[in-house]
Amino acid sequence: MPEDLMRYDLLAQNALKGVVRDALKIAESTGLPGEHHFYIAFNTRHPGVQISQKLGQRYPREMTIVLQHQYWNLHVHDDRFEVELSFDNVPEHLVVPFDAVKGFLDPAVQFGLQFESQSPDKPRPADVATPAAAATAEPAPSPEATAEDHSPDAPPKVVSLDQFRKK
Repeated sequence: MPEDLMRYDLLAQNALKGVVRDALKIAESTGLPGEHHFYIAFNTRHPGVQISQKLGQRYPREMTIVLQHQYWNLHVHDDRFEVELSFDNVPEHLVVPFDAVKGFLDPAVQFGLQFESQSPDKPRPADVATPAAAATAEPAPSPEATAEDHSPDAPPKVVSLDQFRKK
């Protein structure tokens, strides 16, 4: 097979990250319409991620946030988004580059995207996002912002979109 010098895998991933960016821009400008809400999983070690030292120690590799009822000051930029959330009733400011996002899920409409986080200096050919794939985020029990710890000792968790489908 010929070598893909165009890097269509990265072009497709960037285009699908544009869907995440546009969804967040809608939430930024008008709020979340209807029952829409977002689970966003991201790599906490990715360059450009800004979280408090306390959250960084609690979630050393990956965390999942929920944007539903209680989030503030959502600002979406071309390469990142910023949001304030409450963790254990403590307000936290997070900055997340879109390249750090590993999963995006809107269970209200059974829409999900999964990404392989990549470092800026090492793009990998397998980094292709697939729509409607199982997201790496595990749904949180409460509508408030939460985070899931994906510690090295814990087995990986995958959420099937089937659990959100209406029966």
